[in-house]
Amino acid sequence: MSLTLLGIGTSLPDHAIAQRDAATLAASFANATPGRERALEALYRKSGIRSRGSVLLDDPGAEGFSQEFFPPAVDTAHGGPSTGERMARYALEAGRLAVEAARRAIAAAGIDPAAVSHLVTCSCTGFASPGIDIEVIEELCLSAAVPRTHVGFMGCHGAFNALRVADAFAATAADAVVLVVCVELCSLHFQYGDHDDHVVANSRFAAGAAAAVCRTAAPGGPQEARPWRLVHQASRILPGSQREMGWLIGDHGFEMSLSARVPDLIAAHLAPAVVTMLAAAGVPPEAVASWAVHPGGPRILTAVEAALELPPDALAASRGVHAEHGNMSSATILFVLDRLHVADAPGPCVALAFGPGLTVEMAVLER
Repeated sequence: MSLTLLGIGTSLPDHAIAQRDAATLAASFANATPGRERALEALYRKSGIRSRGSVLLDDPGAEGFSQEFFPPAVDTAHGGPSTGERMARYALEAGRLAVEAARRAIAAAGIDPAAVSHLVTCSCTGFASPGIDIEVIEELCLSAAVPRTHVGFMGCHGAFNALRVADAFAATAADAVVLVVCVELCSLHFQYGDHDDHVVANSRFAAGAAAAVCRTAAPGGPQEARPWRLVHQASRILPGSQREMGWLIGDHGFEMSLSARVPDLIAAHLAPAVVTMLAAAGVPPEAVASWAVHPGGPRILTAVEAALELPPDALAASRGVHAEHGNMSSATILFVLDRLHVADAPGPCVALAFGPGLTVEMAVLER
């Protein structure tokens, strides 16, 4: 018996901004010192991202984008909206994306919303209570008695932790149906100024939501459906990495610290962790047929390819999601798994994501 992802649903903000326009906008927030605007444009161009969604974008104007939430920087000390203002916008916007992703996941699974027995939500970009869990229950007419669990502030690998919770709930009863919902509004935390970590984070992160309907099931079922089955999970903190990635609450939003050493640490330590995980799952390394890697950035994906000696097209799904949507933190891995499912990618599939710690979350999925 294994946790089966009966259906995956995704949702995006109404508007997205082209990466070239995002670079222009970033310059107005003092992300580039005078005279270095071209270097900022190059950073955005080399990100591999074409466009990113944000709940802060208004209907496009003549320039192709419009937003009023972040005013231009008046000086180098300007920090933009307060954390309270950003959280108020999170409370206003997050539920809508979460509900739409959950609605689509339920439709993809072909179940009655009343069958949902547990709800697991995941987010690291905002706090509000009552929150997205209550909105999902009310908007989708789930039972008011559905137990709710929130996985918060775990970063880009949060979906793995949410699925681990779902697996535990699903194992408690044969008829348990767990709805997992990840929603992230990363663009709320745009940072002013030219601090290297913040400028890089500003160029990568975006907004999006993804959901999965899960239940414990035996292998088999309709061949045409072939849903992903989560057969093994593992977690590893990479040695000497605790100061290399962080996510702190500041006075002007949440502040990302991201060392340039992260890709090197992944390249040095990922392979032994994956080999150990595959051995525990009973899967020979040569049997892995597809890969779902959280696209934290182009250097992260290149480091994974090098560490695991992957063929050039092994991470095509990850790169495609990254190019089209940017880094949506915890929701992103479900976008990648959904893309692989639609493409009928074979199993075993190894899924990976990286977050503060520096932690790597790993999973093996079959079909």
